[in-house]
Amino acid sequence: MIHRVFVTCVVAIAASVPVQAQDFYGSIADVKLLKPEDAKDAPSVPAPSGAIVLFDGKSLDAWTKRDGKAPAHWKILDGGILQVEKGGDIITKQKFDGKFKLHVEFRVPYMPKASGQGRGNSGVYVQGRYEVQVLDSYGLKSQNNDCGGIYSVAAPKVNACKAPTVWQTYDIEFQAPRCENGKVSEPAVLTVHHNGVLIHDKQALARKNKDKLEIVTNTTAGLGGDPCSPGPILLQDHGNPVQYRNIWLLPVKD
Repeated sequence: MIHRVFVTCVVAIAASVPVQAQDFYGSIADVKLLKPEDAKDAPSVPAPSGAIVLFDGKSLDAWTKRDGKAPAHWKILDGGILQVEKGGDIITKQKFDGKFKLHVEFRVPYMPKASGQGRGNSGVYVQGRYEVQVLDSYGLKSQNNDCGGIYSVAAPKVNACKAPTVWQTYDIEFQAPRCENGKVSEPAVLTVHHNGVLIHDKQALARKNKDKLEIVTNTTAGLGGDPCSPGPILLQDHGNPVQYRNIWLLPVKD
Protein backbone atom coordinates (compact mmCIF):
# COMPACT_ATOMS: atom_id res chain seq x y z
CA MET A 1 0.00 0.00 0.00
CA ILE A 2 1.34 3.45 -0.88
CA HIS A 3 1.46 5.71 2.16
CA ARG A 4 -0.60 8.76 1.29
CA VAL A 5 -0.77 12.23 2.76
CA PHE A 6 -3.89 12.58 4.91
CA VAL A 7 -6.13 15.45 3.84
CA THR A 8 -9.17 16.67 5.74
CA CYS A 9 -11.57 19.27 4.40
CA VAL A 10 -13.96 19.18 7.34
CA VAL A 11 -12.13 20.52 10.38
CA ALA A 12 -9.10 22.77 10.59
CA ILE A 13 -7.06 21.93 13.68
CA ALA A 14 -4.83 24.61 15.13
CA ALA A 15 -1.20 23.62 15.51
CA SER A 16 -1.43 24.19 19.25
CA VAL A 17 -4.26 21.68 19.67
CA PRO A 18 -3.19 18.02 19.86
CA VAL A 19 -4.96 15.52 17.63
CA GLN A 20 -7.18 13.28 19.72
CA ALA A 21 -6.83 9.51 19.42
CA GLN A 22 -10.38 9.12 18.12
CA ASP A 23 -9.51 11.23 15.06
CA PHE A 24 -7.49 8.26 13.78
CA TYR A 25 -10.70 6.20 13.39
CA GLY A 26 -12.38 8.47 10.85
CA SER A 27 -12.85 8.04 7.12
CA ILE A 28 -10.70 5.65 5.09
CA ALA A 29 -12.28 6.73 1.81
CA ASP A 30 -8.87 7.40 0.31
CA VAL A 31 -7.56 3.90 1.05
CA LYS A 32 -7.43 1.75 -2.07
CA LEU A 33 -9.17 -1.46 -1.06
CA LEU A 34 -7.94 -4.77 -2.43
CA LYS A 35 -11.43 -6.21 -2.01
CA PRO A 36 -14.69 -4.78 -0.59
CA GLU A 37 -14.78 -7.06 2.47
CA ASP A 38 -11.53 -5.51 3.71
CA ALA A 39 -13.63 -2.56 4.89
CA LYS A 40 -16.08 -4.79 6.80
CA ASP A 41 -15.52 -5.72 10.44
CA ALA A 42 -14.63 -9.31 11.19
CA PRO A 43 -17.52 -10.80 13.19
CA SER A 44 -17.15 -10.73 16.96
CA VAL A 45 -16.92 -14.20 18.52
CA PRO A 46 -18.57 -14.81 21.90
CA ALA A 47 -16.55 -16.62 24.55
CA PRO A 48 -17.40 -20.35 24.53
CA SER A 49 -18.29 -22.37 27.59
CA GLY A 50 -15.25 -22.88 29.80
CA ALA A 51 -13.41 -19.81 28.51
CA ILE A 52 -11.77 -17.27 30.80
CA VAL A 53 -13.00 -13.81 29.84
CA LEU A 54 -10.06 -11.41 30.06
CA PHE A 55 -11.82 -8.30 28.77
CA ASP A 56 -15.60 -8.03 28.60
CA GLY A 57 -15.77 -4.36 27.67
CA LYS A 58 -16.74 -3.26 31.19
CA SER A 59 -13.68 -3.33 33.42
CA LEU A 60 -9.93 -3.92 33.60
CA ASP A 61 -10.16 -5.90 36.83
CA ALA A 62 -8.28 -8.79 35.20
CA TRP A 63 -5.31 -6.58 34.25
CA THR A 64 -2.45 -4.61 35.78
CA LYS A 65 0.36 -2.50 34.46
CA ARG A 66 3.47 -4.36 33.29
CA ASP A 67 4.92 -4.32 36.81
CA GLY A 68 2.12 -6.65 37.95
CA LYS A 69 1.14 -4.26 40.75
CA ALA A 70 -0.33 -0.95 39.59
CA PRO A 71 -3.88 -0.93 38.19
CA ALA A 72 -4.16 -1.05 34.40
CA HIS A 73 -4.47 2.50 33.08
CA TRP A 74 -5.79 2.12 29.53
CA LYS A 75 -9.15 3.71 28.66
CA ILE A 76 -12.44 1.90 28.18
CA LEU A 77 -14.43 3.77 25.54
CA ASP A 78 -18.11 3.61 24.65
CA GLY A 79 -19.04 0.32 23.08
CA GLY A 80 -16.77 -1.75 25.34
CA ILE A 81 -13.59 -0.75 23.52
CA LEU A 82 -10.20 -0.80 25.22
CA GLN A 83 -7.76 1.77 23.88
CA VAL A 84 -3.99 1.74 24.31
CA GLU A 85 -2.80 4.64 26.44
CA LYS A 86 0.75 5.89 26.75
CA GLY A 87 2.34 4.87 30.01
CA GLY A 88 3.19 1.27 29.37
CA ASP A 89 1.99 -2.24 28.59
CA ILE A 90 -0.72 -4.07 30.51
CA ILE A 91 -0.72 -7.73 31.57
CA THR A 92 -3.28 -10.15 32.92
CA LYS A 93 -3.21 -10.90 36.63
CA GLN A 94 -3.64 -14.56 35.79
CA LYS A 95 -0.79 -16.58 34.29
CA PHE A 96 -1.14 -19.43 31.84
CA ASP A 97 0.72 -22.59 30.87
CA GLY A 98 0.18 -25.70 28.82
CA LYS A 99 -2.21 -25.52 25.87
CA PHE A 100 -4.80 -22.84 25.26
CA LYS A 101 -6.60 -20.82 22.61
CA LEU A 102 -6.50 -17.04 22.87
CA HIS A 103 -9.08 -14.92 21.05
CA VAL A 104 -8.36 -11.21 20.55
CA GLU A 105 -10.30 -8.60 18.58
CA PHE A 106 -8.45 -5.44 17.59
CA ARG A 107 -8.31 -2.57 15.16
CA VAL A 108 -5.52 -0.24 14.16
CA PRO A 109 -5.81 3.52 13.62
CA TYR A 110 -5.53 5.13 10.22
CA MET A 111 -2.18 6.95 10.34
CA PRO A 112 -1.30 7.70 6.70
CA LYS A 113 1.44 10.17 7.63
CA ALA A 114 3.27 7.46 9.57
CA SER A 115 5.17 4.54 8.10
CA GLY A 116 6.70 1.21 9.05
CA GLN A 117 6.66 0.39 12.76
CA GLY A 118 5.08 3.77 13.56
CA ARG A 119 1.83 2.89 11.84
CA GLY A 120 -0.69 1.53 14.37
CA ASN A 121 1.82 -0.52 16.35
CA SER A 122 0.94 -2.77 19.29
CA GLY A 123 1.29 -6.46 20.01
CA VAL A 124 -0.22 -9.49 21.73
CA TYR A 125 2.36 -11.33 23.83
CA VAL A 126 1.49 -14.91 24.75
CA GLN A 127 2.87 -15.76 28.20
CA GLY A 128 4.22 -12.22 28.08
CA ARG A 129 7.11 -13.58 25.98
CA TYR A 130 6.01 -14.34 22.41
CA GLU A 131 4.65 -11.47 20.33
CA VAL A 132 2.10 -11.70 17.57
CA GLN A 133 2.50 -8.28 16.01
CA VAL A 134 -0.33 -5.77 15.63
CA LEU A 135 0.30 -3.14 12.95
CA ASP A 136 -1.30 -1.45 9.96
CA SER A 137 0.24 -3.68 7.28
CA TYR A 138 -2.69 -3.51 4.89
CA GLY A 139 -1.70 -4.33 1.34
CA LEU A 140 1.96 -4.98 2.11
CA LYS A 141 4.13 -8.01 1.49
CA SER A 142 4.32 -9.19 5.07
CA GLN A 143 7.56 -9.71 6.95
CA ASN A 144 8.08 -11.07 10.45
CA ASN A 145 7.60 -7.60 11.97
CA ASP A 146 4.31 -6.91 10.16
CA CYS A 147 0.79 -7.55 11.36
CA GLY A 148 0.35 -11.26 12.01
CA GLY A 149 4.07 -11.83 12.23
CA ILE A 150 5.56 -13.72 15.17
CA TYR A 151 7.97 -10.92 15.84
CA SER A 152 11.48 -11.61 14.51
CA VAL A 153 10.64 -15.32 14.18
CA ALA A 154 8.18 -15.94 11.33
CA ALA A 155 6.27 -13.91 8.76
CA PRO A 156 2.60 -14.80 8.20
CA LYS A 157 1.97 -17.21 5.32
CA VAL A 158 -0.39 -14.65 3.79
CA ASN A 159 -1.34 -11.06 4.53
CA ALA A 160 -4.86 -11.40 5.94
CA CYS A 161 -5.15 -7.79 7.15
CA LYS A 162 -8.26 -5.72 6.86
CA ALA A 163 -8.03 -1.99 6.24
CA PRO A 164 -7.18 0.31 9.16
CA THR A 165 -10.06 1.26 11.52
CA VAL A 166 -11.78 -2.07 10.71
CA TRP A 167 -12.17 -4.72 13.43
CA GLN A 168 -9.98 -7.81 13.03
CA THR A 169 -9.55 -11.07 14.93
CA TYR A 170 -6.68 -13.23 16.10
CA ASP A 171 -7.26 -16.82 17.19
CA ILE A 172 -3.98 -18.03 18.65
CA GLU A 173 -3.51 -21.68 19.59
CA PHE A 174 -0.55 -22.01 21.91
CA GLN A 175 1.51 -24.88 23.25
CA ALA A 176 3.95 -23.84 25.97
CA PRO A 177 7.56 -24.99 25.59
CA ARG A 178 8.37 -28.43 26.96
CA CYS A 179 10.98 -28.50 29.66
CA GLU A 180 13.28 -31.09 31.22
CA ASN A 181 15.20 -30.47 34.42
CA GLY A 182 14.18 -26.82 34.35
CA LYS A 183 15.41 -26.17 30.80
CA VAL A 184 13.51 -25.88 27.52
CA SER A 185 13.79 -29.09 25.52
CA GLU A 186 11.21 -28.25 22.84
CA PRO A 187 10.14 -24.74 21.76
CA ALA A 188 6.71 -23.23 22.18
CA VAL A 189 4.37 -23.72 19.20
CA LEU A 190 1.84 -21.27 17.75
CA THR A 191 -0.98 -21.72 15.26
CA VAL A 192 -2.62 -18.42 14.30
CA HIS A 193 -5.75 -17.58 12.36
CA HIS A 194 -6.06 -13.91 11.35
CA ASN A 195 -9.59 -12.94 10.37
CA GLY A 196 -10.28 -16.65 9.96
CA VAL A 197 -7.30 -17.20 7.65
CA LEU A 198 -4.53 -19.60 8.70
CA ILE A 199 -1.31 -17.56 8.81
CA HIS A 200 0.87 -19.78 11.06
CA ASP A 201 0.49 -23.56 11.17
CA LYS A 202 2.11 -25.19 14.20
CA GLN A 203 4.99 -22.74 14.01
CA ALA A 204 7.79 -23.75 16.37
CA LEU A 205 9.31 -20.71 18.05
CA ALA A 206 12.85 -21.29 16.85
CA ARG A 207 15.07 -19.57 14.29
CA LYS A 208 18.39 -20.06 12.64
CA ASN A 209 21.38 -18.50 14.37
CA LYS A 210 24.34 -19.00 12.06
CA ASP A 211 24.41 -22.78 11.51
CA LYS A 212 22.35 -23.68 14.57
CA LEU A 213 18.65 -23.71 15.36
CA GLU A 214 18.01 -21.43 18.32
CA ILE A 215 14.95 -21.89 20.54
CA VAL A 216 13.23 -18.55 21.09
CA THR A 217 12.12 -17.98 24.68
CA ASN A 218 11.43 -14.24 24.50
CA THR A 219 10.78 -11.97 21.52
CA THR A 220 11.68 -8.26 21.47
CA ALA A 221 10.30 -6.31 24.48
CA GLY A 222 8.78 -9.41 26.07
CA LEU A 223 8.73 -9.99 29.82
CA GLY A 224 11.39 -12.69 29.69
CA GLY A 225 11.86 -14.68 32.86
CA ASP A 226 11.82 -18.44 33.24
CA PRO A 227 10.32 -19.84 30.00
CA CYS A 228 9.38 -23.02 31.86
CA SER A 229 7.01 -21.08 34.12
CA PRO A 230 3.48 -19.83 33.38
CA GLY A 231 3.11 -16.30 32.03
CA PRO A 232 0.40 -13.66 31.50
CA ILE A 233 -1.11 -12.23 28.36
CA LEU A 234 0.50 -8.87 27.60
CA LEU A 235 -0.87 -6.11 25.38
CA GLN A 236 1.76 -3.66 24.21
CA ASP A 237 1.81 0.12 24.37
CA HIS A 238 3.91 1.24 21.41
CA GLY A 239 2.65 4.82 21.42
CA ASN A 240 -0.27 4.35 19.01
CA PRO A 241 -4.01 4.33 19.90
CA VAL A 242 -4.71 0.74 18.89
CA GLN A 243 -8.03 -0.59 20.19
CA TYR A 244 -9.09 -4.00 21.56
CA ARG A 245 -12.32 -5.70 22.53
CA ASN A 246 -13.69 -9.13 23.49
CA ILE A 247 -10.59 -10.97 24.72
CA TRP A 248 -10.92 -14.49 26.05
CA LEU A 249 -8.81 -17.58 26.64
CA LEU A 250 -9.88 -21.21 26.48
CA PRO A 251 -7.67 -23.79 28.21
CA VAL A 252 -7.19 -26.94 26.14
CA LYS A 253 -6.65 -30.34 27.73
CA ASP A 254 -3.94 -32.60 26.30
